[in-house]
Amino acid sequence: MTLTQLEYLIAVDTHRHFARAADACFVTQPTLSIQLKKLEDELGVALFDRGKQPVVPTDAAIRILDEARQMVQLGKRIKEQVKDETEELQGLIRIGFIPTVAPYLLPLFLGEFQAKYPRVELEIEEITTENLIAKLKRDELDAGIAATPLPESNLHELPLYYEPFVAYVAMKDPLLKKSAIRISDINLSNLWLLAEGHCFRSQVLNLCQMQDKSGSDIHIHLKAGSIETLKGLVEHNAGVTLLPEFSTRGFNDEQRDQLRYFKTPEPVREISLITCRQVVKQRLTEALCKTILSVIPEKFKSPVKSNIIPI
Repeated sequence: MTLTQLEYLIAVDTHRHFARAADACFVTQPTLSIQLKKLEDELGVALFDRGKQPVVPTDAAIRILDEARQMVQLGKRIKEQVKDETEELQGLIRIGFIPTVAPYLLPLFLGEFQAKYPRVELEIEEITTENLIAKLKRDELDAGIAATPLPESNLHELPLYYEPFVAYVAMKDPLLKKSAIRISDINLSNLWLLAEGHCFRSQVLNLCQMQDKSGSDIHIHLKAGSIETLKGLVEHNAGVTLLPEFSTRGFNDEQRDQLRYFKTPEPVREISLITCRQVVKQRLTEALCKTILSVIPEKFKSPVKSNIIPI
């Protein structure tokens, strides 16, 4: 059994197609197929049902895939650790960002990162938390930036900052008469939310349910696909939405007049760098983390932990 054979096993499971898996591994299909057949012969089991399209892993393959991924990651990590530490940082790092972070965090650090590490290639994907977790486990991403904590024991979370929730209020809404607010001040029937699948939506709902002691239903008029849509709905209609504070950095004076901050203790979300516990591209990941932290305002770095809203 070799690491190369395990890499081919993982590739076929990922692509569910022998030719596409071979392309992804930069080998011919016969080469990949021969190596997988050798692995099957050694193990004494079939690993894929080749009679189905797309091909599917057998029960035997499913049982060993997680360990195969761990072994391949460990092999990559060993190779990385023996590199000369004085070597200029280079290589590819694949990063996933959740949609409520990507548009606001990327412009802050990306230019600085590229200037400092010109030989590093960034592959950036905007992705929901559920898909980010799945891709980290399949080794299709090296790291992710998302809200935490996550119910995933085999992932490592390094908190980067704690972002406050702020309310964005329509001009005619009575909430604008208050200088600072509580969740209990918000009319939940007028609350605009992101669509399902966004962790920020789950956090807003959790925050509202934590504060809404009446047991009344939360009525949702529309489930928007982006923070920008939520802002537009408030500006051109009525009601209120909750936003992550970073999304308000480009607001003009009129838009800032429509913001209301929460009374102390303000609710926050924890944003973390997420990796598999066996970090392969450790130096690249550390460089990414260091650059992000350099652009985060100090006030976002140390909140009261009890204010973190769960996902």
